[in-house]
Amino acid sequence: MQKYYTRACNFYYNQKSIRNIKKKISFPIGGNKSCSFDTIEIITRFNKKKINIKSIKNLPPKIKKKVLMDINKISKTRKISNLKFNNLPILMGVLNITPDSFSDGGKFIKKVSARKQIDKLIFDGARIIDIGGESTRPGSTEILQTEEWLRLNKIMGYLKSRKFFVSLDTRKSFIMKKALKYNIDLINDVSGLSYDKETINFLKKTQLPFVLHHMKGTTENMQKNPSYKNVLLDIYDFFEKKLKIIRDNGIKHNNIILDPGIGFGKNMKHNITLINNVSIFHSLGFPVMLGVSRKRFIKDISGQNDSKQRIGGTVSSCIFSMLQGVQILRVHDVNEVNQGLKVFKKLNFN
Repeated sequence: MQKYYTRACNFYYNQKSIRNIKKKISFPIGGNKSCSFDTIEIITRFNKKKINIKSIKNLPPKIKKKVLMDINKISKTRKISNLKFNNLPILMGVLNITPDSFSDGGKFIKKVSARKQIDKLIFDGARIIDIGGESTRPGSTEILQTEEWLRLNKIMGYLKSRKFFVSLDTRKSFIMKKALKYNIDLINDVSGLSYDKETINFLKKTQLPFVLHHMKGTTENMQKNPSYKNVLLDIYDFFEKKLKIIRDNGIKHNNIILDPGIGFGKNMKHNITLINNVSIFHSLGFPVMLGVSRKRFIKDISGQNDSKQRIGGTVSSCIFSMLQGVQILRVHDVNEVNQGLKVFKKLNFN
């Protein structure tokens, strides 16, 4: 039987979006009336077609039923414990306590520099800080869990003393358990809960919110000629299957964020396809997060205009993602991205 997917298209923002929703000519993204859509793209493995929401009533009964179910998931309010979705997008600031991360390795490995960076991320407008003690850049190798914890433990106390929303970037249940004493708010496991079999049991027991991330392969081999039949639909199917496994293992809450994993087992074409069509993941009914900051695809596109921090490419990618209703953006340069978003909104939305 042919499978159908629904992607929200043709977005409206702020007052125009609010007016359109009131007139019932567009639907909100994630319950947020400041971003809405009036067109859907119905996709299969063989073809795709865009239609205005007014034309849904003319679809064949089975397709109509599926599309209406998807639109309900796209439109319903998103909720994550201790996190408000009133002012979007939410910026997740990156804090790598590592010597070898791909763009900032070694910068925050010392306690003093890490504390300064925490203060800066908060001041610049981050609403989440994602702290990690092990690099997951392409080609990176696993470190001992004890070493990873030594890196994190020296700064976790200060971070939580700021009474801030903290995301723990780790693949290891050992680290998750150790960090519980700091009352962490979110688990961000780039392996999609596949690296450590104990992770799902940990999440079931603690009921902590978590990011469901897609990565093809391992950090060591993920960028060695990654291939898909259809990168967009393959990752969508991955999320559906993984969510079923999560439910079957007794995790019933909806405190889940989806991240299709830009740069994690994807070449430039895969990354561009995902960013161009990221709104398809709204129909799974959870907040969508993207990590485009400083990624290799920016270099691949910009060529001789590449730069060390890739701020220009990061800001433009973040604005483009915001325009598709992405709720969370994981970035290194919080101030510059926040500046770009604020200026764009003022010029374009008001």
